[in-house]
Amino acid sequence: MKSIQKAGVVGGGVIGAAWAARFAENGIDTVVFDPAPDAQRKLDEVVALADRAYAKLTLAPRAKKGAITLTTDLAEAVKDADFIQEAAPERLELKQDLFAEIEGHARADVIIASSTSGFKPTDLQAKMVHPERLIVGHPFNPVYLLPLVEIIAGEKKSDDVTASAKAFYASIGMHPLLIRKEIDAFVADRLMEALWREALWLVKDDIATAEEIDDAIRFGCGLRWAQMGTFQVFNVAGGEAGMRHFMAQFGPALKWPWTKLMDTPEMDDALIEKIAVQCEEQSEGLSIRDLERIRDNNLIAIMQALKTQKWGAGQTLLDYEAQLYKRSHSGSSETVHDFSQLIRMHETVVQPDWTDYNNHMNEARYLQVFCDSTDAFLNMIGVDPDYVAGGHSYYTVETHIQHLQEVAALEPLYVKTQMISHDEKRIHLFQWIYHGKTDEVLATGEQMFLHVDANASKACPAKPEVLARLGEIWDGHQHLPAPEAAGRAVGQRRS
Repeated sequence: MKSIQKAGVVGGGVIGAAWAARFAENGIDTVVFDPAPDAQRKLDEVVALADRAYAKLTLAPRAKKGAITLTTDLAEAVKDADFIQEAAPERLELKQDLFAEIEGHARADVIIASSTSGFKPTDLQAKMVHPERLIVGHPFNPVYLLPLVEIIAGEKKSDDVTASAKAFYASIGMHPLLIRKEIDAFVADRLMEALWREALWLVKDDIATAEEIDDAIRFGCGLRWAQMGTFQVFNVAGGEAGMRHFMAQFGPALKWPWTKLMDTPEMDDALIEKIAVQCEEQSEGLSIRDLERIRDNNLIAIMQALKTQKWGAGQTLLDYEAQLYKRSHSGSSETVHDFSQLIRMHETVVQPDWTDYNNHMNEARYLQVFCDSTDAFLNMIGVDPDYVAGGHSYYTVETHIQHLQEVAALEPLYVKTQMISHDEKRIHLFQWIYHGKTDEVLATGEQMFLHVDANASKACPAKPEVLARLGEIWDGHQHLPAPEAAGRAVGQRRS
């Protein structure tokens, strides 16, 4: 897959702004085209929501954020882009004209993806000279959090384009789902529409209110759907005999008049007002922005819970975090360091969620920063994800942190590392956290690490290539002055 450094987003509404936020979060500079007079305000609000969400979603080192620029010039948005994501209003002719114009400004090798919720890519390609470069990349709101993106190719398609789009979406923390055949509204929206049609009738016929229907979902099937799909849920419901027993028992019910899926109530003013009032009552005075933040918190909690089980969207989050760690330390093993000096291992920014009631970084986050720096050090000596996957790693066995100065939210930090000693099984490190602007020492951390065979759960010598790398570092660091605070006991007075 070609490296994506710049993205163009066409349309800065809820979906387009969220695409921009996801791209920027992954270090991709993004230019958003939207001629609306209030586009900047809407874009800023969605990006702020995304930034808040990512601070809660993962402890993995976040990429250096890409820049987001708004423009009213379509050519400016797409001419230098490595990937283009369209998120304009759902009007077929408008989209067709846009794609024809985009094609005239964009490079010939750039993929153009549409966020459409239902139009077939073949229809969207109608006015294009090179239609095979267009696919549908249909996301779900909020795009910056939900991992699913449906990929659909048209009649005139390129397997390389589809494969590249799939790889790109996966690289930014998404779960790309390739839809096998063109169909209106694809897969997920058709399923949601079926539920929506039935829900409309339940409100229309006064069987349940909007809130009661939502409760039926969020306290029941919705919790199951968050970690298993419809077929897997019913397979489990069939007991030991699985789906065969379930279908034998409940299959005949499909012929019963339980639903009105082939019909919908007339969406007259009275029904629209009825539903709107019920939804407003259910919100209990919360604004849309309040509800968005609550929604994001709930999604994050569910995804993090699933992550502990390595399941569903939680596995996608785990995979994304692995990419973040690898990306954060990607240069560590290849960067040329001067081992006659302290090694500058890690840089970050104090996230708002890292602070306590005094707006100062809390104790746990100091440890996290030291751990992120240690990860970079381990990657530098060859203890990378492949090494760990092979069954070996270094485990922390002792840590001592001195908290010297306070630091507020959004302030830059960097860490320097010194190796105090090592042998075939142990590494002894001393690290300093500095303020990125003043170079003031904020904290020191002293740590001992033990090399282990993770499968056998016991200590063992590190592999020769790791020991060789440690030897290179020690050749320089053994001549550095010993840190004054090394070996301090808790409560020991400073000299």
